Amino acid sequence: MLTLVTDSLEDDKAEDIVVIDLSRKSTMADYMVIASGRSSRQVGAMADHLREKLKNAGQGNAAAEGMGRCDWVLVDGGDVIVHLFRPEVRAFYNLEKMWGGPLVEDKGATSALA
Repeated sequence: MLTLVTDSLEDDKAEDIVVIDLSRKSTMADYMVIASGRSSRQVGAMADHLREKLKNAGQGNAAAEGMGRCDWVLVDGGDVIVHLFRPEVRAFYNLEKMWGGPLVEDKGATSALA
């Protein structure tokens, strides 16, 4: 499922994709994926495409929060929780620092994980 999520985001030209292993930190999911889109429109499109791909992969209707404004959209992919941000909103909340490592995969993230 993680590969499906990251491939979908890469296809949609998401920026600064970061994957954080939550398996030892939380029971809510195994991974958290954080990515940025250049605009609210791109963030919304990435969320729509991801939800469709998750549905086609048998994950049912993945819940999404924040689709109204598309500044920060959370997509619940079951074992993978996805946070999609506009860059300035991502910098403000800085989830990478809050959740920290261990980093599983970092595809060009500008933030250092503590």
